[in-house]
Amino acid sequence: MSQTTPGAGRKPRTDAQRNRSHILDTAEEYFSAHGVSGSLDAIAKQAGVGPGTLYRHFPNREALLAALLSARRERLEQRRESLRAGAGDAADALAQWLDALAEWAGAFDGLPEPLRQALAEGTSPLALTCEGFVSTTDEFLRAAQREGGARPEVRGRDLFLAVLAVSWVRGAAMADDASGAALSALLRTGWSSAPARPGAEG
Repeated sequence: MSQTTPGAGRKPRTDAQRNRSHILDTAEEYFSAHGVSGSLDAIAKQAGVGPGTLYRHFPNREALLAALLSARRERLEQRRESLRAGAGDAADALAQWLDALAEWAGAFDGLPEPLRQALAEGTSPLALTCEGFVSTTDEFLRAAQREGGARPEVRGRDLFLAVLAVSWVRGAAMADDASGAALSALLRTGWSSAPARPGAEG
């Protein structure tokens, strides 16, 4: 009996992990198709589990989004470390970081709004991630300010919010393939201290 007990104890944990992974895969597909405002009960139904199973793993939408963004956060952190290790212009590093941040925030249609709410309220599972990326934005911004490449009155928190706005607009019905780059260029004119170059593209 003692030989079978460990195996019996491991099985529920294995099943639970399998259910969690399957729910995440289904939610990734569902949010990609319907945006982050899609029904959690519909995700559970599509995954073939009861709503209670989904909510045991992810008690709310923000917890589910935080788990889905985990892998993307790791890629964004790798990009951060690459930019930190670079020896290039600090203003260019800031611009590249903001572009990477906009891509992360645009993973699903409607995602910028839960991120904004998380930053404002501070209680969401997404809040720590957002605050960490605000701190990283501050880091790149201060480096650009020290080199004279960014205006001294600009704040990292405001840049983070601006990036969320850019990500939201990229998914708007009126946006086209050129909108993302155009908006990023407009954002840079707002924080950069460099004079505009005639005929230069953003």
